[in-house]
Amino acid sequence: MPKIKILPHEDLCPEGALIENQPDETICEAALRNGIQIEHACEMSAACTTCHCIVRKGFDSLDEATEIEEDLLDKAWGLEQTSRLSCQAIPKDEDIEIEIPKYNINMVSENH
Repeated sequence: MPKIKILPHEDLCPEGALIENQPDETICEAALRNGIQIEHACEMSAACTTCHCIVRKGFDSLDEATEIEEDLLDKAWGLEQTSRLSCQAIPKDEDIEIEIPKYNINMVSENH
């Protein structure tokens, strides 16, 4: 199973984390399963950008983003070339490394 390295985030994961990804599990699902409370205001339905992450290593191993995801990413805070919605990106066979941006478009955390 691939591993996801999450770089340190001062609020969500101060020490960073290395987690295992289950088959067909999105980055967001894996993070939540491991106690990393990544925002997901639309309940992971690809309707917002609060779960935006930046893939620092292993980006090319992910399936291409759908047109809907690409359109939403245009609205994400801190967009980079390797940005993805963590609720849509499923690691396959390669380990990946992600960064969760400091901010997102959600004004108030909903504590999912």
